[in-house]
Amino acid sequence: MSRPISDSDKRKQISVRGIAQVEDVGEVKKGFNRHLHFTLIKDRNVATPRDYYFALAHCVKDHLVSRWIRTQQHYFEKDPKRVYYLSLEFYMGRSLQNTMINIGLQGTVDEALYQMGLDIEELEDMEQDAGLGNGGLGRLAACFLDSMATLAMPAVGYGIRYDYGIFAQRIRNFEQTEEPDDWLRFGCPWEKARPEYMIPVNFFGRVMDTPDGKRWTDTQIVYAMPYDNPIPGYNNNVVNTLRLWSAKSPIEFNLKFFNDGDYIQAVLDRNLAENISRVLYPNDNMFEGKELRLKQQYFLSAASLADIVRRYKSSKFAQSKNPRDAMKFMHEKVAIQLNDTHPSISIPELMRILVDEEKLSWDDAWTVTTKVFAYTNHTVLPEALERWPTSLLQSMLPRHLEIIYHINFLWMQQVEKLYPGDWDRMRRMSCVEEEGEKRINMARLSIIGSHAVNGVAAIHTEILKRDIFRDFYEVFPDKFQNKTNGITPRRWLLLCNPGLADLICEKIGDEWPVHLDQLVQLKKWAKDPTFQRAVAKVKQENKFKLADILEKDYGVKVNPSSMFDIQVKRIHEYKRQLLNLLYIVTMYNRIKRDPTANFVPRTVMIGGKAAPGYYMAKKIIQLICKVGHAVNNDPIVGDKLKVIYLENYRVTLAEKIMPAADLSQQISTAGTEASGTGNMKFMLNGALTIGTLDGANIEMAEEMGMENIFIFGMTVEQVEALRNYNAWDYYNRNAELKQVIDQISGGYYSPGNPDEFKDVTNMLMQYDRFFTFADYDDYVKKQDEVSATYQNQSKWVEMAIHNIASSGKFSSDRTISEYAREIWGVQPSYEKLPNPHEVIA
Repeated sequence: MSRPISDSDKRKQISVRGIAQVEDVGEVKKGFNRHLHFTLIKDRNVATPRDYYFALAHCVKDHLVSRWIRTQQHYFEKDPKRVYYLSLEFYMGRSLQNTMINIGLQGTVDEALYQMGLDIEELEDMEQDAGLGNGGLGRLAACFLDSMATLAMPAVGYGIRYDYGIFAQRIRNFEQTEEPDDWLRFGCPWEKARPEYMIPVNFFGRVMDTPDGKRWTDTQIVYAMPYDNPIPGYNNNVVNTLRLWSAKSPIEFNLKFFNDGDYIQAVLDRNLAENISRVLYPNDNMFEGKELRLKQQYFLSAASLADIVRRYKSSKFAQSKNPRDAMKFMHEKVAIQLNDTHPSISIPELMRILVDEEKLSWDDAWTVTTKVFAYTNHTVLPEALERWPTSLLQSMLPRHLEIIYHINFLWMQQVEKLYPGDWDRMRRMSCVEEEGEKRINMARLSIIGSHAVNGVAAIHTEILKRDIFRDFYEVFPDKFQNKTNGITPRRWLLLCNPGLADLICEKIGDEWPVHLDQLVQLKKWAKDPTFQRAVAKVKQENKFKLADILEKDYGVKVNPSSMFDIQVKRIHEYKRQLLNLLYIVTMYNRIKRDPTANFVPRTVMIGGKAAPGYYMAKKIIQLICKVGHAVNNDPIVGDKLKVIYLENYRVTLAEKIMPAADLSQQISTAGTEASGTGNMKFMLNGALTIGTLDGANIEMAEEMGMENIFIFGMTVEQVEALRNYNAWDYYNRNAELKQVIDQISGGYYSPGNPDEFKDVTNMLMQYDRFFTFADYDDYVKKQDEVSATYQNQSKWVEMAIHNIASSGKFSSDRTISEYAREIWGVQPSYEKLPNPHEVIA
């Protein structure tokens, strides 16, 4: 089906990666063989592909190390204000190819491996994804790290080194099953353990009043061991650090066990402490108030803040101050960004450090704390907001609960002054929720304890201001800002779509990977038939590659000239994979009704993981798989329609999917998706979007013009006005919709068990919070328009070029520059550090 790619095509080095120099190739070969020999202790007779991958990774890392050390030396000398990005998730994916591209080594390594008779793609495939995230929030953090390094910002990411990342999804008997992601099984060549910076973290215990103030005592100690991971900027010799903490048990045993003679049990019990960093919680947009989760949040916060304070105290700035006063100026050199409320226990933790340990007055400590912290909100779904029971905090973090109570007491005094006697407003603004079980609302604490609060798309920020946090916006209008999300063009175009990257370079030069707004220049060739043909050819080659993968991995032979229609994201009712499914079944019914009708062939791909405990999401996956089975095996349908569930969607699979997509589905109910970033990846790679006016879709439409995107469905205002939604009205009005629902609920797709999907159809008919039926009719009409447009390939490719050319705004470089200037007080820079072999003047 797919044309084989010739060796010369494979090795064609695109302009932005530079031509390999002979001496560099020799150097890489030497480094590779040295690591195979001395690091892995193997020779070519017994080495496996994994050994070759590790030898290559170590060899590439050698080229990073001097840059990494130089960067840190540069920061120490210049003593700038530093940015610390705290996140429970960093969804990094693979590092090898990204590192080679960013330090300009790709062409050299390609050539060196070719000369040694090794296939670089085979070695790259040996790398495990670092899946330390669930979805959008964790991947955003990874893109931000790339941008901060590319903009030469003195930044450190802080996260947890989970032993097990996001589970591997397997589809067995049409259902999702989960397998643990033991990503460290073979070791990670990129990380460096730093036991010399290990930090004790306290839990439980009690608070004592002493003449010196409060003392938290009788605690249980767990150590946080840091592992440093290099984050190279693009072509600027800057290498920043992602520091991930791993839990280690203290060496001292519980003496009671020792005296009882149960030495073995005492050793085994050390595991309990180390469980803190064992596994990533697999929930996305869902709060689970488990003790282990709170332990993870405090573990990250306490270790990171201790490290930040240590680094600040050793800076030239702090050293130049009177030791008694140095901490009062911490905000001048430290900015901390909280990625959602997950690390928000950092606010009372910094207060504890400043008041209890550094002996600042409460007012001075609070001034420093609020100037240091800024908070990013990522969701408006009520079930995602973190509200910790006070009983759990009282037991695990007693001093922090005292501090939160005092913060809240002073805050309530402030609110009462502003709104005397307005008890209802005080209740709405209190960090302490008194109804039912007493809880601490972490979003309210984050707003009070930060100097800036931001949403992640213009509409999301507006919803925060006028609805979710309206009371707070009225008190602090200047605190609220918008920072529309972005993606790194290095990974999401240069790395994953070299054919398109090369084409762009031929037209506008090679500066666009760091100045993505330059893509706007492509608009002048949108109607040029020669450029259209070149763009279409790249897309078709990418589709051939993906078709090969689908045949190999799923055993489904797809038509590469069909429209590749893709929806990949976490499975959640608000993202409305069900709306997509209703249209798939509608198409299926139309083909069955009239097999000879003119029909635009489609290959529909849906992918994404469901949280293991999310029953409805798992039923949705099962239904998609069952419908796919029926469609794909129906001889009447042939290759007019194929439905594929993409198993185990992750960063590495996304890198193969995005370049091959024709149509991107972004169909959440208006007002539910904070931003979305998959939408931007598809756009940058020349897919057209069918979407609602939600999240960043709105800004994408503004950038490219409504004529280059397929917008349908209700607006936020119309959703809010839909007070008395009755699904039955839509069901009875629309014959096609009625047929689809009757088939699903009647067991057409589950012949052995007619009630299999009753829960899904009952939800849609009785208590659908996301109004799927209300948008069905408009969605079907818009999908018909998509099919008609696809038949006019010249028009389709012209629209695709407009999408690519309008992507400049959605670079994470732009997002990070805005955070830097408007929140952190740091200047982004395009300055390049000297090469490792150059003498610094």
